[in-house]
Amino acid sequence: MEELEDPTEKLKEIQEEIEENEKKENWTLLVALSTAIISVLAAITGLFANHHANEALIEQIASSDKWAQYQSKAIKLDIEKSTISILSAMGKPVEQENKQKVEKYEADKKEIKEEATEKENASKHHLRIHIVLARAITIFQVAIAISAIAIITRKKLMWYASIVLTLIGIYFMITGFLTL
Repeated sequence: MEELEDPTEKLKEIQEEIEENEKKENWTLLVALSTAIISVLAAITGLFANHHANEALIEQIASSDKWAQYQSKAIKLDIEKSTISILSAMGKPVEQENKQKVEKYEADKKEIKEEATEKENASKHHLRIHIVLARAITIFQVAIAISAIAIITRKKLMWYASIVLTLIGIYFMITGFLTL
């Protein structure tokens, strides 16, 4: 006698297949969501990195301007000192105005040098922050690429690797923000 096939057995197989597909879809959704979050982190970090690169450039330009001003004062100082030397060599009296100009130019040079050095240091500081944030961006971009590979290959290990890279990128991002 022919055995009757259990109709619920086929339903159980279909149910198991549906559950398996749901697990895959949930995993795919998690990868997509994490990739979107990584992209947002990369965008925010990129915004700050670009800001600091711009600030470094602006501060460097300001520093260069101050050094040019310093050189100008140095030339004026040398001219005044030469004038005093020539007048002294000729036996003519050195006017008080010439001596005051020398003192003023020396004081100006000192002040300008401090300002130029301050601008240089500010530029270097912004550049250091930019470099740290740029590292974070690079790591985030690699994490995004690995997430894409994880989806294509259906390898959870790749996704876990992207999460680890994201954590490393977050470390660099926070380090960059804390050096502000």
